[in-house]
Amino acid sequence: MRDDVDKTTGLPVYSIYGKNRKPNPQMLADVDVLVFDIQDIGCRSYTFVSTLGLIMEAAAENGKEVVVLDRPNPLGGERVEGNLVEDGFYSFVSQFNIPYLYGLTLGELALMLNGEKMLKDGVQCKLTVIAMEGWKRSMLYEDTHLPWVLPSPHIPSTESSKYYPVSGILGELGYISEGVGYTMPFQLFVAEWIDGAALAKRMNALNLPGIEFRPIYITPFYGSKKGLQCSGVQTFITDYKAARLVEVQFLVMQELAVLHPDKKVFENCDAKRFRMFDIVSGSDFIRKTFSQTYKWSSIKEYFEKDEAEFKARSAKYYLYR
Repeated sequence: MRDDVDKTTGLPVYSIYGKNRKPNPQMLADVDVLVFDIQDIGCRSYTFVSTLGLIMEAAAENGKEVVVLDRPNPLGGERVEGNLVEDGFYSFVSQFNIPYLYGLTLGELALMLNGEKMLKDGVQCKLTVIAMEGWKRSMLYEDTHLPWVLPSPHIPSTESSKYYPVSGILGELGYISEGVGYTMPFQLFVAEWIDGAALAKRMNALNLPGIEFRPIYITPFYGSKKGLQCSGVQTFITDYKAARLVEVQFLVMQELAVLHPDKKVFENCDAKRFRMFDIVSGSDFIRKTFSQTYKWSSIKEYFEKDEAEFKARSAKYYLYR
């Protein structure tokens, strides 16, 4: 992304998704109010939440107001999954100390970032949140009957927003294709060496609530497995409320380690990618512990340890019931 000039108004357009991720004083010199009106997908590593926080920090530092025009969390307002971020693992994909799935709208999250002094150096900005009408915590995006306008190319539908947390962490390793590069982004686990039928059988034998799998055979158009004949599984969320989303990718890694012991994930991907996996996970404990056993049970307690406390702490910022 690059800075530009709007052809209609002649006003400058500044990119904050490139070299600059936070508005600087020059950008804000002639600005009174920063209006944030972007559709989020409810996941910590999807960087719109990071941009919101950085805008709020810049506003606090430069005496500006932030107005958030709230929008639905497409995952609903009840789903919280994952550990909080540890010191040393904050980044643009884990900017704040929140779970991987945080169960808040962006307006509610902005209130929490301000109220809990979670911004850098504990700064607080002048903040106004314009709440939605008619939204309830139990609602998914399709329940709103609003059209979906894709927030990025790989989230072309409301379904994509649900599958992003199913495979996105594993996707950072380039170990398999998660469907980015094909027509079902984040819904697949495929590679040229996987026995798809065997993997589907093992995954379905786990009897995961609300999740089913079927074998699939594809050739990705681009991405890490471009042009390769791949096999693996397609994931189906059959009961959204019953399903746990993020654990699916770790269970896939677990079962692949049994089916293909010579292809264990952390022994067969570029170690340079470990850092990205860790900062998306919010810790290196997950990778280091899982790689010793290749069993989800070895990290399950750690992964879930912060969820109840975060739900309780964030509830006071709810704008909707």
